[in-house]
Amino acid sequence: MNPRDRRAARHLPDAHTAAGASRTSARAARRKAPITVDRVVDTALDIAAAEGYEALTMRRVAAALDTGSASLYAHVVNKADLDELLIGRLCAEIVLPEPDPTTWREQLRGVCAQLRDQYLNYPGISRAALAMAPSNLDMMRVGEGMLAVVLAGGVDPHAAAWGIDAIALYVSAYSLETSIVRERRALNDDEWVVSKDEMLDRIRALPAETFPHTRRYAAELTAGEGHDRFDFALDLMLNSLEAASTKASEVLSGCPPH
Repeated sequence: MNPRDRRAARHLPDAHTAAGASRTSARAARRKAPITVDRVVDTALDIAAAEGYEALTMRRVAAALDTGSASLYAHVVNKADLDELLIGRLCAEIVLPEPDPTTWREQLRGVCAQLRDQYLNYPGISRAALAMAPSNLDMMRVGEGMLAVVLAGGVDPHAAAWGIDAIALYVSAYSLETSIVRERRALNDDEWVVSKDEMLDRIRALPAETFPHTRRYAAELTAGEGHDRFDFALDLMLNSLEAASTKASEVLSGCPPH
């Protein structure tokens, strides 16, 4: 079976179950074990965790496995295929709740927080999730779980489908930006780029006649710690889903909006 056929086979539920059952947790024994898809993914994740996603190439993974790139292509079609496997592995760790109509917002926030934290464990890896069709079964499992939660909340199916797509995109983008900021903060020469005090000083130095609102609300513009802004943006998106649900129903039914 060639690599492309193997990739297609990984999308079948039976093959997915078998692959999950075959994963080994004995990473220390890698050097003595034969190269497998799971070993390639394990090694790639270790590289991403230690050096960031930007350092991840097929050649770098091959070197870490003490083999040649050609050996990897017997198991992984290309870098895009590896990216799909990586995001799928992270998605496999997400715990999905049993949909509850009374707490669906909190449930979706919890799923998004898990996904965000998984991405941040491997700096920059959420770049791989951007513009990726979710054909991997583990990715589709998370999408199915998110959709079930939102639908349980009574959201129109059209709004729910587009809503979870937008939310997943936001989680990926937020995680990527946060990874970049953390990388810059680690470089002393770039500390000013992410310094709140520096930003406040720059804003307050702006000419008042040109930037009256920016100057007046400098504290608000630079406020927030940790994932405060992430939570705020998610709340905005979730709270708007019901309104979007009503609009979507009107459009699909041909009724004019109120």
